[in-house]
Amino acid sequence: MAAWPIEEVARMSGVTARTLRHYDEIALLPPARTGANGHRYYGEPELLRLQQILVLRALGLGLSEIGRVLAAQVDELEALRGHHRRLLAERDRLDELAATVARTITDLERSRKDGTPMTAINRPENLFEGVRPADYEEDLRAFPELAEAGGRALAAMTPQEIEAGQRERTALMIGLAELMAAGLPADAPQVRAAIAAQYRALTAVQPVSAAEFRAMGRACVENEPWRAAYESIAPGLAAYQRDAIEAYAATLPTTFAHPQPNG
Repeated sequence: MAAWPIEEVARMSGVTARTLRHYDEIALLPPARTGANGHRYYGEPELLRLQQILVLRALGLGLSEIGRVLAAQVDELEALRGHHRRLLAERDRLDELAATVARTITDLERSRKDGTPMTAINRPENLFEGVRPADYEEDLRAFPELAEAGGRALAAMTPQEIEAGQRERTALMIGLAELMAAGLPADAPQVRAAIAAQYRALTAVQPVSAAEFRAMGRACVENEPWRAAYESIAPGLAAYQRDAIEAYAATLPTTFAHPQPNG
């Protein structure tokens, strides 16, 4: 049976050799065999398993969850069909989101041209078609205390309150995208005020230190579901959000304090 060395698998898949070694260490993707020189070799079953790992990562699952999914699946073909269905659903969601953004661009252009309020051109709720913040809010697993506090707060809310909160957070993201489109630097006063609003929303649920807020900013770029959510609103928004958080966090004390109202 054919086997590929770790360097070749890294080249084919785009996954670094270091990551592949980590997958082996946590028993997520053991190689088919290890040579006398310590080099890892992967066969076709391992390549198929790696494909599933990468697909599940793209769908937002953490490594521990992926391990449980792969351990529980019985039929590999049926598992792939399930992954395919979820990918098609995600494609449809992104298509809907792209249509929403395109419609908003058209409405904004018309609004600026003739001075008509955008909400008079189109219903405000249409701004949020295809935008589901809950899809990426679940990925607060990297911040367990905030996730736990958010879960408690969510349990006490009505469906209407949850939807209103989601729309408010999405509106904040869209507002930041407009500041970016206007060419404002990430440390501009208007941007700082927008980030302060985001920070207040977070700290209303659970105290968040400057270091934790910086980590969340980095996650906007490094965490695939978060990055995809920002980039679906505007290309470059994830990095802009990260840089804006970094600039705002520099104004915060090293220990938790209430956010500044105007940045």
